[in-house]
Amino acid sequence: MSRIQVTMYSKDNCSLCTKARRVIEELSEEFPLELNEVDIYKDDELLEKYQIMIPVIEIDGNEVEYGIIHKEVIQEHLSKYLK
Repeated sequence: MSRIQVTMYSKDNCSLCTKARRVIEELSEEFPLELNEVDIYKDDELLEKYQIMIPVIEIDGNEVEYGIIHKEVIQEHLSKYLK
């Protein structure tokens, strides 16, 4: 089975990002996923797009949640890839 691509847009010193990373790490035990973390401060376009939304979780190119990340929401999206 191929790995589910999960991208998290974040920044340094972001407590919500740290919590979101923990959620993704927990879910990686249940789902075959690959996390790619992107610092929005290294790309002006991303900074403009996401500055007040981070963290933003994207699964296979689709934004699924931002701000406070809920494990159940991400879990629901990931489970669609196992069917």
